[in-house]
Amino acid sequence: MRRRNRGPVVEIETLDEFDRRIAHRPRSMSGWHLQAVDLRRRSAALRRVDVAGALFLGCEFADGDEDSVRDRGAVVFPHIPDVPVDIYRSHLYTAPELFDSLVSSPRGDRAGDYDASLDARVYAWSKQPPDLDVTLAQALHDHAIDDALSSWIEARHLVGVMGGHALQRDDPAYAEAARLGQLIAATGRTVATGGGPGAMEAANLGARLAGQDVTEALEALAKAPSFRPDVGQWARTAFEVLGDVDDPRDGPGSLGIPTWHYGHEPPNPFATAIAKYFRNATREAILLEVCDAGIVFLPGAAGTVQEIFQDACENYYADASSVAPMILVGRDHWTRTIPAWPLLRALAAERDMADVVHLVDSVDEAAELLG
Repeated sequence: MRRRNRGPVVEIETLDEFDRRIAHRPRSMSGWHLQAVDLRRRSAALRRVDVAGALFLGCEFADGDEDSVRDRGAVVFPHIPDVPVDIYRSHLYTAPELFDSLVSSPRGDRAGDYDASLDARVYAWSKQPPDLDVTLAQALHDHAIDDALSSWIEARHLVGVMGGHALQRDDPAYAEAARLGQLIAATGRTVATGGGPGAMEAANLGARLAGQDVTEALEALAKAPSFRPDVGQWARTAFEVLGDVDDPRDGPGSLGIPTWHYGHEPPNPFATAIAKYFRNATREAILLEVCDAGIVFLPGAAGTVQEIFQDACENYYADASSVAPMILVGRDHWTRTIPAWPLLRALAAERDMADVVHLVDSVDEAAELLG
């Protein structure tokens, strides 16, 4: 999934990269894909080079330049009006970006409510009747997130942690999910979750606080155990915990992949990178696809069961070199409460996946199996 910067396709996402390439005075920009680049001061460069075959996604032009490049054979995807999100963005979201109204406004200020945040505004916009502009904007946005995610996961190995969204912060199982995140991060792998509350948040928290004592963090978070009834208080408590934590720019990081399809559930603030999609089907497939180092399934309900068997389908048809560990935590839960294990084991029998499907009782056993 490496970004292409040689050969027939060249991907350019910054003005510096455009300037570096144009300095070599190329005769043609054929195959160049420019995304969200501000070209308003580059009229001379655009007019002296052959732009036929170039693709401009959400770029900005000086007056007359957009018509000029289009007339000379380039393809230009324009901005779509009245969209609250950058549909051509070149990087993943961060929690402060999605919760902008909460991190930039003092406590108690009406502008600091969750409803004023970018995350809530985009969800509200997404619920309008799906006319052509809305569906096109969503498709272009999710394409941009795909591209940004491909860049972010490059050189990382990801372990997925799936589990119930309803798990509250004051539940002992939440602390165990956080410890699992810490154990995975200690191996140098990246924790990837569905990016929501509950077990997903706990795993992202553990990864974010890898190598640290999380006792005080858990005590602070327990004061707002659920995002219901107040998302703002739930999120502010998380940002208070993060107040003294360095924002990691390098290293394995922690990934959340939520969706505005379930926009009534906010993304958790502990993932260092957030790939938020509009289409849930895309999001689910991508979440499972990127977890190349395996997935741990904590106790959950319908959503977690769906993920178990969607991942099982991938492993069932994979060759031996492509299967990845599937570890279900909670013997009683997965054999009695929701008996997914017998069916999973039956599917795995005599397949290449048989040796990588496990049922354990603790997160310690799960981490040990991941190696």
